[in-house]
Amino acid sequence: MKQPFGLVRRPWGVFYLKNKSTGAQTSLNTKSKAEALKLLMAENGALEQPQLNLALARVYFNGADPKLGTRTWQDVMEHIIAKKTDETRRRWDVAIKDRNFDCIRKLPVAETRPEHFDRALKDGKVSTNVYLRRIHNHALGMEWLLKSVIPRLQWPRPVFGQKRAISAEEHAAIVGRELNAERRDFYELLWHTGAAQSDAAFLLAEDVNWKQRTICYSRKKLKSRGMAVKPALIRFGEDVAAILKRRPSTGPLFPYLRTVRPGDRATEFKQRCDGLGIQGVSLHSYRYAWAERALKCGYPERFAQQALGHNSKAVHHAYSKHAEVTVPSLDDWEKQWKENPQKIAKPAVVQVDFKAPEEVGPDIEAPAAVVCQVGG
Repeated sequence: MKQPFGLVRRPWGVFYLKNKSTGAQTSLNTKSKAEALKLLMAENGALEQPQLNLALARVYFNGADPKLGTRTWQDVMEHIIAKKTDETRRRWDVAIKDRNFDCIRKLPVAETRPEHFDRALKDGKVSTNVYLRRIHNHALGMEWLLKSVIPRLQWPRPVFGQKRAISAEEHAAIVGRELNAERRDFYELLWHTGAAQSDAAFLLAEDVNWKQRTICYSRKKLKSRGMAVKPALIRFGEDVAAILKRRPSTGPLFPYLRTVRPGDRATEFKQRCDGLGIQGVSLHSYRYAWAERALKCGYPERFAQQALGHNSKAVHHAYSKHAEVTVPSLDDWEKQWKENPQKIAKPAVVQVDFKAPEEVGPDIEAPAAVVCQVGG
C-alpha cells in the first residue's frame, strides 16, 4: 500500500513530514535521521490500518454489490427521481440542484462520514436538511449504507420560518387591485374555501354539485404520493356561488391558472403583494386565514379538518365522495355567528340531510336518520 507520508530534509538539517497527496510539510523538530524515521513510521501506521480495513471491506462487499465502491450520492438522487411522477418529480428535480449538495454529489456513499453531511448542512437551509434526510433514508432503505451517517436523534432540527394568515384587509386590497378576472376569482375562492392553490387551480365545473351546493375534489399533493385518500367535500354559500357563476359552466374553472406552475402562481401573487406593500404572506396563507376564521367563530374542528383535507380517521370514516354528511358552508356559519354569537356558541342539534336511496345508488343502503351535534 502506498505510504501517505514521506521525509524531507531541509538545508539547515531539520527533517519535515511531507503529505504526498497535498504536498503539505510539517516540521518534526529533529535533525536525527533515526528519530525522524520512527516518527514517519508512526504517522504512516496510524493511517495504514483504517485504510487496510476499508480495502478489505470493499473486497467482501463488492461480491454482493459491485457498485459499492463507485455509487455516489448523485446516483442515489437520480434513483429517487426515477420513482417519482408529476409534481413530486418536478419538486425533486429542483431540490437536487441545491448547491449545498455539491460537496457530496460525487462522494462515494460507502465512504461518507458525518463531517461530509455537516458541511452540506452548514448554512442551516431548511430544504437542504429535509431533502438530505430523505436521500440518506433512501440509501439506508436500499441497504447501500451499513449504518446511518448521522444518527436519527443527532440530525440538526430544521428551523422553519414564521407563517401567518392573510388578513381580511390585505385580501380585500389584493382583490380590489386585481384587474384579471380569473385571478381575482381565484383569490376569492381561496379565501372562502381555504383550498390549496393547486387544488383550486385544477377545479372543474363538474366538481360542483349545484343541487347539493357542494364542491368535491381530491388533494393533488396526496394523490401524487400514491395515497388512497377520500376527497374533500365542502358545502358552499352564496358568496362562493357568486364566484362559481362567473366561471365557465363546463370544464376547468380556471383555464389559464391550471397551466401555470405552482411556483409561477406564487410569484404572480407575491408581485401583487409587493405592489401593495404586503409582507410575509403567500398563497398558502389563505389556508391559515380560513382556519383562523373557523376557530374564531366556533366552527367545529371536525368540519374544518374535512374542509382543509387533513387526514382524520374519525371524519374520513363517515365522509367520502358520495358522503351522506357534508361540511356546512363557513360563510353561512360565520354570518350566523356575527348576527348572534351567543346562539351559535351554544350546543345545537342539527338534522343532517341524507341522499335518497335512488340518489346514493342501488348497491348502497341509505342510513337511518342521524343527527350531529355542532357548535359545542
